[in-house]
Amino acid sequence: MLKGIPSILNPDLLKIMMEMGHGDTLVIGDGNFPAAACAKRLVRCDGHGATELLDAIMTFFPLDTYVEKPVAVMATADGEDAPIWKEYQQIIARREGETAFEQVERFDFYARARDAYAVISTGEGALYANIILTKGVVIE
Repeated sequence: MLKGIPSILNPDLLKIMMEMGHGDTLVIGDGNFPAAACAKRLVRCDGHGATELLDAIMTFFPLDTYVEKPVAVMATADGEDAPIWKEYQQIIARREGETAFEQVERFDFYARARDAYAVISTGEGALYANIILTKGVVIE
């Protein structure tokens, strides 16, 4: 155990976030997302929700400021916003400031997930709760 690190961030996930560089992407997949089929590196976080993981990740994870939309969500089939997106926007705004989200068609989202540095598999039950974060640089 270490001080100040949310216990939801397991050692594998912390290691992956530390390994990632500027422009690398991290996928948080909901319980229905084919994480194992898409992942180069898979982190299992079964039993945890996507919002609680996103909040813990965003404590340490800088978003890329060199791209227009460093956050992408899987577009819904009906074109409506998924209810969980509002929670995502609130978490990211609190941690990084207002950030534009990109909606990505389902199969394009899967393709991006296959190219991602890592995929986190969660137990999230909300539909269309899949999100991709693009890592930025740490400036201290």
